[in-house]
Amino acid sequence: MKLGAFSVSLNVKDIAISKSFYEKLGFQSLGGDITKNWLIMKNENCIIGLFQGMFDKNILTFNPGWNENAENLEMFTDIREIQKQLKAEGIKIPSEADEATNGPAHFFIEDPDGNQILVDQHR
Repeated sequence: MKLGAFSVSLNVKDIAISKSFYEKLGFQSLGGDITKNWLIMKNENCIIGLFQGMFDKNILTFNPGWNENAENLEMFTDIREIQKQLKAEGIKIPSEADEATNGPAHFFIEDPDGNQILVDQHR
């Protein structure tokens, strides 16, 4: 199973203050739109997303089809296949991707401690 690029999506109170803080740690903006309250930042292979007012908890995020530079991967496991494999393993998926579609889709799962995991395919 290829999950693609990994990042941590952080729920922040003030995106400008958080951006400044993470820049001091060596992160640089990779994408997003601060005027729409979201940024993707990178320091070497570490990726974080800063999101103000979009969700309640921090989220572990995987992006099938992308590498850590948000570049398309030639070979990857489609999100619907990942979802089928997880279901076969008995993992509950409270918010599923529509398996009758193709292209962009997402689903959420939770680990045993309630940490949210987003699998979000953009292509």
